[in-house]
Amino acid sequence: MHDFVTEGGLPYRATPFWLSLAGEEPEGCARNAHGVPIDPILAQALPSQAEAHTSHLELCDPLGEAGNTVFERAVRQYRSRILVRATGQCFLFCRHCYRRSLLPSELHFLDGAAIAALSQYLAAHPEVREVLVSGGDPLTASDAQLAALLEAIRSVPRPVLVRICTRAPVVLPARITPELVDLLKRFRPLTVVLHINHPKELSAQFLEKAEALLQAGIPLHSQTVLLRGINDAPDILIELFSTLTLKGIHPYYLFQGDLAPGTAHFRVPLSRGLAIYEALRRELSGLELPRYAVDAPGGGGKIYLPEGIAGRKADFWLLWASDGSIHEYPEEK
Repeated sequence: MHDFVTEGGLPYRATPFWLSLAGEEPEGCARNAHGVPIDPILAQALPSQAEAHTSHLELCDPLGEAGNTVFERAVRQYRSRILVRATGQCFLFCRHCYRRSLLPSELHFLDGAAIAALSQYLAAHPEVREVLVSGGDPLTASDAQLAALLEAIRSVPRPVLVRICTRAPVVLPARITPELVDLLKRFRPLTVVLHINHPKELSAQFLEKAEALLQAGIPLHSQTVLLRGINDAPDILIELFSTLTLKGIHPYYLFQGDLAPGTAHFRVPLSRGLAIYEALRRELSGLELPRYAVDAPGGGGKIYLPEGIAGRKADFWLLWASDGSIHEYPEEK
């Protein structure tokens, strides 16, 4: 695994397998005027000078997770579910990551005290029906660490859906061993949500591991971030979502970029995102079409597009949150 830290920024990490999906070698690869690789695989992995440019609109905690933290690394923004940042480790540090300011400080996996706190919290809050195990990437942990966390969730005497959020099958298919598949199967009801941004990521090795999970009765969903220069074209997304559907993977979300520091070069103007999504709606079936969504800056929660748009004020879109509040999202160039 290629791994080094860039001064003052998000660490660089990528697996040799991920880099092998690119159309050229990382060293000396073609880059655009901002220094970002042109290849969609390398663009997601290699640091660039563009990350040094930040905007006053960008936030270290763009989703407002700190304000919804109920105990260490546990975020409850919605009544029925809780999110756990199990680790700050990833097999691939995506350059568009919205948790880029948090990951370096949370590299270790949840300890026993934090796992016990989660179990106690679930027992005290019967209205919580779902636990999102996120990170970082929780599958960077060992099978034993994962089992300890899942056993704590299953110790609660009611059904709780577990959602594992990971890129492991895409960036390191070898991590999906028969032993891991059996472990995840044992803790159903459990679903796996994959982060997939481009058709190039749908390798034969990935599809083999995805099929192993599906054969074990583990549903697969995908979420995609709309990224400038990577997938901001209807034909690319149509190929991605239609192929995923044919392989038994449900396209779940298409996300508008979050206002994370140093990621403006990846964000697609919302006006263009809306036009792309309209093109997708004309072409894709209801099974193939994901929900287009944006997380309102500062903790307003997930807002569906275009129905969540309340209007426009100068260079800002006005967005309705589920509680009726209005939040602003910039229209960037």
